Amino acid sequence: MARAYRGPNDRQPKTVNNKTVTGALLPCTFVTEGATALAQATANGPMLRLLANRDFYSEGAFNATDPLLTPYVSGETGVAFVLEPGQTYQVAMAAATYAYGQELVVAAAGRAAAAASTNQVIGFFKGTPGAYAAGALADVEIANVYTKA
Repeated sequence: MARAYRGPNDRQPKTVNNKTVTGALLPCTFVTEGATALAQATANGPMLRLLANRDFYSEGAFNATDPLLTPYVSGETGVAFVLEPGQTYQVAMAAATYAYGQELVVAAAGRAAAAASTNQVIGFFKGTPGAYAAGALADVEIANVYTKA
């Protein structure tokens, strides 16, 4: 079964699971955690999280009903990962061509995109190098956030 958390597998990832989502948000997109809700992120900021999949919704196959492809409904309780440097997650990507180890930022629709000079880097591309369509999933290792030179 496809999962948003990729590892390392020597412990469980930390999650936030008592907040509602503010729209039809897709798993594997970045969100910000507020006092009562998870909202779509479009840039790095305080309380940045990654919306998790819902295993209990899955049929066990990567198809149209897979929890990584099924959006949360506005007002539904969401599950989000507390991001930690060195952890790897499946992240929805912006449409572009990516190279292994490429620096990434949070972009429109909560997707990861290539970092430009002066951007805050939030992770590194660890997927198969090549072209990705908008929303395609790839492995991303979370960075200790820094500003790209």
